Amino acid sequence: MLYAYTQDVPISEELYRRIVADLGPEPLEGSLLHLCLRRDDGGLRYLDVWESEEACERAFDTRIHPAVDRAFGGQRPETEPTVTRLDVIDASGSMLPAEVRV
Repeated sequence: MLYAYTQDVPISEELYRRIVADLGPEPLEGSLLHLCLRRDDGGLRYLDVWESEEACERAFDTRIHPAVDRAFGGQRPETEPTVTRLDVIDASGSMLPAEVRV
């Protein structure tokens, strides 16, 4: 089942790019789409679509959180980002594998 969410994070584009560079060129297993958008208040908003919630959790545990921790010198900020789960009723497009299209 597809898992999608938006996440508002209070970080700069520069810090975001350092985190992404630290993740390396290998795709995150189970990630179908990641968009990073600039917000009016200077923060960023992510829109992510995953093959499953479990794939998302694995990627955060094994790759994303360690890269974020390194970017913040070993400890993520106390401020928790705002995460909104999205209820996917349709997903299509040429970049989606046929087996995950809704």
